[in-house]
Order: sequence, then C-alpha cells, then structure tokens
Amino acid sequence: FESKHRYFMDAANASDKIALIDVGKIPHPGRGANFVHPEFGPVWATSHLGDETIALIGTDPEKHPEHAWKVVQNLTGQGGGSL
Repeated sequence: FESKHRYFMDAANASDKIALIDVGKIPHPGRGANFVHPEFGPVWATSHLGDETIALIGTDPEKHPEHAWKVVQNLTGQGGGSL
C-alpha cells in the first residue's frame, strides 16, 4: 500500500511497470477468475467486498493493448458483495 492506504502497488515481473486500476471501493483480495472474453480477450474478473459489482480487467497488452490493465466491463452480481 502507499502511505494513505488507498492504493495497493505491486510490480509486474520483468516489465518495468506498475499499474493502477480504479475498480471500486473495496476489491476482493482473492484471486478472482481468468477467462477469454469474446470482445476484450483475456480478462481477470474480481468481485468487491460490500457491493455486488464484478469488474472485468483486460490482461493482454500484446494482442489487446487497447483493453490492457483497464476495467473493460462492470457486471452486477446477484448478492450484496462477496463477504
């Protein structure tokens, strides 16, 4: 985390980059799910603690650079958060 504990920072191996993605109030700390989306290519899906939002984040900077490391779609889940 940075000094105000708003952002979690992590380095990507061998890419010389650190990414910041604004996904919502409290992203779930678990691993989420990875799959290939028909429009956005490979994505990572993560839910949020305390609300029903599921964020899909693009993860392929080589074949889908326009979607890489961005929230490409927000889905609404069926519950009140993944607690």
